[in-house]
Amino acid sequence: MKPALANQKCQPCDGGVPALSREEARELLDQLNGWELDGEAKQLSKDFVFKGFYRTMAFVNALAWVANNENHHPDFEVGYNHCLVRFTTHAIDGLSENDFICAAKVDALNP
Repeated sequence: MKPALANQKCQPCDGGVPALSREEARELLDQLNGWELDGEAKQLSKDFVFKGFYRTMAFVNALAWVANNENHHPDFEVGYNHCLVRFTTHAIDGLSENDFICAAKVDALNP
């Protein structure tokens, strides 16, 4: 049995492997809290809401640390009291297990 997503480490992905199927993505999605798949199951997203700018920016800084540590970087949009985070694996034009590992680690930042 594999360890929980948040306890795994991202593996380098330079392409050459297939993206997760919609079914595989849905199975991994069940291990996350409040994340959504886009219509094509190529992107994973969640909008985190905070009480004020300072808390939002603290989250963004922690998110950047996680992404850099895992070498798997999301796209995100930041506003006064929220941060919309989107993961996809660009090298395979879809989702990989790395996206779900990072999403689980980001969830752990904001219990």
